[in-house]
Amino acid sequence: MKLRASATGRRSTATGKLLATTAVSLLSLSSFPCCDAFAPPARLHARHNLHPSAARPTVSAYQGSSGLIDISAPDSTRDVYAMEQWAAEYGMQKAPGVELYTADGADWQLVTQAPIAAGSSVLYVPSDIVLGSNAVQQELGGSLEAAENALVQMEQGLQARLPLFRLMVKILAEWDAGAESPYFYWLNSLPRQFYNGVAMTDACFECLPPYAALLSMNERNAYSRFVNAIRKGFVPLNQNTVNDDRIVKWAYNVALTRFHEVWDPVRQKFIAPMADLLNHAAEPNCEIQFDPQGNCYVTSLYDIAPGSPLTVSYGDPTNPTPLFAKFGFLPMDCATVFCKAVHLESQIAELGYEYKDLLFQTETGEIAPKVWDIFLYELLQNNDPDSANAFYQACISNDEGTKQQYHDHYFQYTLDSLKNHVYELLASVDQLNYKAQSYDLETHPRVPVILAHNNLVRDTFSKTYALLEQMG
Repeated sequence: MKLRASATGRRSTATGKLLATTAVSLLSLSSFPCCDAFAPPARLHARHNLHPSAARPTVSAYQGSSGLIDISAPDSTRDVYAMEQWAAEYGMQKAPGVELYTADGADWQLVTQAPIAAGSSVLYVPSDIVLGSNAVQQELGGSLEAAENALVQMEQGLQARLPLFRLMVKILAEWDAGAESPYFYWLNSLPRQFYNGVAMTDACFECLPPYAALLSMNERNAYSRFVNAIRKGFVPLNQNTVNDDRIVKWAYNVALTRFHEVWDPVRQKFIAPMADLLNHAAEPNCEIQFDPQGNCYVTSLYDIAPGSPLTVSYGDPTNPTPLFAKFGFLPMDCATVFCKAVHLESQIAELGYEYKDLLFQTETGEIAPKVWDIFLYELLQNNDPDSANAFYQACISNDEGTKQQYHDHYFQYTLDSLKNHVYELLASVDQLNYKAQSYDLETHPRVPVILAHNNLVRDTFSKTYALLEQMG
């Protein structure tokens, strides 16, 4: 079964049997079954001695003779096998049968050619080659702190993004070091082109429905703030590097699309080479964990058959649009989409609902009950405040009997409002697709994934509209 679309980098994996998601759990080291099988080796070489024996790639892998990795050409070869050898020399371990795989030389993933039993060790990555946001903070010290202070003053909420900012700065610093970077082989294995919201052009944004555009713009705004903070000159980076939009955007997208977050004992973000090649599935067969020292362990969640991709969850599978905006792919195995009622954000918040409650079924168009709630609540707020308050109380107290009375009484009004919403979105998606199809793929390579997203929305909403029409 093929993907609707994929990005050059991390993506969704679809197999013959599609699976439903579980969140990546972060267990304590004592409860992790693979610790005995993959015991951490003795501490590895210090940071600048990470390549004592491996042969370096030829100059053709670099940008001219500067020793810098060439990210200007989207089709530049990713030397993933050299990265695997580098990681193995410094303690990375794989279960028997676990291999790198690519169908096209662009998208890479991990697969197993041997059976893996549930609860088995799949992959171990030592902390010495894991990038951690807290370690970056300690390494760069005051210069990074000054940049972070400048960042958090720009916009409320950016404090929560500091771990991502640290990883981006670290990636820029290592790119700056070129062939002298201890992470050179990992950097040279990464994709050069991304398809997510940050990577999209203004013309791409003109082809996105409102919800997708909102999520993509949120990431783009965060990226812009990061760049502004970096360019203030606090962090000791080469000015040619920080002034090159291609490089800083690439570094942001690497950090954004490859991290795993932990909350215990403290919140931080990690990037583990090799483990960052685990692709997404709605029902993953593996989970990633980090111990207090920052060692990375990947364990199987259940029995895995030979020939299977090894997968983890990148996020909530009930709502594929955030995955599209953040990672630049659209999973094939999504069973639902958000109803796209972003204009009812205040009603959603007041009722204490979440987007995962407000879904349309992709196969049938069926509407989640709480979708009806938010549309009725808006109608009552605009026309009968007393009834709106009573309906609100019924919603927050889970008084289903009272809620149903209101739905029965105002059904036709709610139905008409929902019909209008669905019809208007369908009309706008057709217009957006028409514009996207007029673009040249050479200059707008993200058009296919945009069309895949829009078509999923259109197909689902068409089924929903047919159901609404049957209701009256």
